[in-house]
Amino acid sequence: MHRFYGRRCVLKAPAPVLRASCLCGSAPCLLCGCCPSSNNSTVTRLVFSFFLLLGTLVSVIMILPGMETQLRKIPGFCQGGTTIPGIENHVNCDVIVGYKSVYRMCFAMACFFFLFSAIMIRVKSSKDPRATIQNGFWFFKFLILVGITVGAFFIPDGTFHDVWFYFGIVGSFMFILIQLILLIDFAHSWNEVWVRNAEEGNSKCWFSGLLFFTVLHYALAFAAVVLFYLYYTKPDNCAEHKFFISFNLILCVIISVVSILPKVQDASPQSGLLQSSIITLYTMYVTWSAMTNNPNRECNPSLLSLVSNISTTEAMPTSSPGMVQWWDAQGIVGLVIFLFCTFYASIRSSSNAQVNRLMQTEEGKGTVGGEEVGEDGLRRVVDNEEDGVTYNYSFFHFHLLLASLYIMMTLTNWYKPDITTQAMQSTMPAVWVKISSSWLGLGLYLWTLVAPVIFLNRDFN
Repeated sequence: MHRFYGRRCVLKAPAPVLRASCLCGSAPCLLCGCCPSSNNSTVTRLVFSFFLLLGTLVSVIMILPGMETQLRKIPGFCQGGTTIPGIENHVNCDVIVGYKSVYRMCFAMACFFFLFSAIMIRVKSSKDPRATIQNGFWFFKFLILVGITVGAFFIPDGTFHDVWFYFGIVGSFMFILIQLILLIDFAHSWNEVWVRNAEEGNSKCWFSGLLFFTVLHYALAFAAVVLFYLYYTKPDNCAEHKFFISFNLILCVIISVVSILPKVQDASPQSGLLQSSIITLYTMYVTWSAMTNNPNRECNPSLLSLVSNISTTEAMPTSSPGMVQWWDAQGIVGLVIFLFCTFYASIRSSSNAQVNRLMQTEEGKGTVGGEEVGEDGLRRVVDNEEDGVTYNYSFFHFHLLLASLYIMMTLTNWYKPDITTQAMQSTMPAVWVKISSSWLGLGLYLWTLVAPVIFLNRDFN
């Protein structure tokens, strides 16, 4: 028997029956058998993030070599495949099919999260009837996502890809900023915990650890700058790359110096070089990612040509539209950072007030649901949001919407089809979007350092 006592679930049914019934129930019930100490708010974010990761996995599978053979079986999807009466596509499936599949899968995820973002506007506590939709009915949510995905695969080509490409550009720009905010928050939390441990225990060990990782991050960033100058610039060419590398290096030096100024340290004792080193390393990654989208192949050698010491003209002939490199090193690194930030956004509980305002979270506002013990002796989860939500439901879904657009652009390497949709090409807009996001992100981090100094009468702790 499966009974509820208030917001607490007590499990008395066989496991298969439990799992089936909990698919239509609340988040605590969904995972109370395996995560009895989890909060309702945390479990809900993890499950929605799992939906995003599931869609990402499907997108990855769709661009694997050989998948075009299977995707040709979708009616009306590409030239030479099964057709629908009156509809026939005239595109090079060997080049476009992975691109089209990823765009449609991520379009479906974006629509799914936009729907919930609109529904959850201004939900203040779990007493709102809409909170029940947020924290439960997972089976039906999965069916909705599957239904939108199936429909997305039958969208006529037309201008869909061109329009959605620019949606992806804007959404990815915003998500890169969110990633930077999450990394700032992670660095603050990391520094805070290790400093507290150093004050309470073996200070030499903890401070040595902080020093080691700080030096490591700066060393990796410096090595990246050297490699950028060696392989992504030419003595008489690649002026944009020289500017990007030099300017971002100068900005990173500035934020590092500012973070240890006496006035900044007095106003924000939690700031330091560990945070600046992480932001510096991330900035170098974004700079690298931007340079890999430069359509000038002389300034943008492929990783294969670098490793094999082959000239870029031999490694990447521009005359062949079929030479599409879906996977490269910066894309893989981008996926790793994406996975880390998605997981961290689902479990974060930050004490940093500035980051909480930016991320629309209010950790600690909701009622802390202590661990209650059920009749079977197991600890059960209680609702920790009866007095107030711990995160903005609508903004969380908007964040996942942006993540869907970012993963779409990352998996397709920010490529855009040419006018005839017969080839893929890099574009300068993608370069400038990434670079400008790194500048805005560095400016945002600089503001978190100097704001407490400028506005002395405001509490930033």
